[in-house]
Amino acid sequence: MAQDFLPGMESSAISVLKRAVELDHSSRFQEALVCYQEGIQLLMDVLKAVKDDSKKVRYREKIKGYMDRAEQIKDHVNKLKEEGRYHEQIKIADSSTGFSYESLLKPYIRDGLTEVWVEDPYVRHVHQLYNFLRFCEMLLKCQCKVKTIHLLTSQDEDSSAQRTSALAEIKQSLQCQNVCLDIQYSSTIHDREIRFNNGWIIKIGRGLDYFKKPKGRFSVGYCDYDLRECHETTVDIFHTKHTKTT
Repeated sequence: MAQDFLPGMESSAISVLKRAVELDHSSRFQEALVCYQEGIQLLMDVLKAVKDDSKKVRYREKIKGYMDRAEQIKDHVNKLKEEGRYHEQIKIADSSTGFSYESLLKPYIRDGLTEVWVEDPYVRHVHQLYNFLRFCEMLLKCQCKVKTIHLLTSQDEDSSAQRTSALAEIKQSLQCQNVCLDIQYSSTIHDREIRFNNGWIIKIGRGLDYFKKPKGRFSVGYCDYDLRECHETTVDIFHTKHTKTT
């Protein structure tokens, strides 16, 4: 029966590892490492199901090659992190897709993440509030144990009761998931930054609001942000051993 699934398993492994190599060549090492690890696991599943000895040898050689490269990347990333020199840049082109919060941030939300800081002056309008909610939902779904989310956003005379009510509802909803939402306001905030207490710092030029308005409520991309077109923006990723504290 396992033989029936081999073509699909192999195709999945090839697809993930191809993406790993592309990310590797683009110096997006942390993302590449995650893809290498996922692809290697898929290839190992294929190896277990293969009966032909010559194919087993070929798969073992491929697995070893990818494992060696993944180990090299891991050592390189750890060295840069230790020296405080890690910097990765991702350019999101205008109208591109495939950059949901999960796709963009998943490689950085492991390693004992429990606390998150979001500094974004533009969590005001309805679509921006939904963006923040989706960001929170993404954290809940990922393999981490976030207990506290801090939001620092703008405070001005135009701040609406609708925003206050929406943030209060998000806070209450997160509380039901055993996550505390701490909301602070600033009249001078300008920069946008996401900081994780595992050392990762993500600076998105447009903050969380880098998605274009969907063409309609029933158009592709309305619900799935991986299919939503993006505005052009730049994402800079750093790592520091000195994480922010409350």
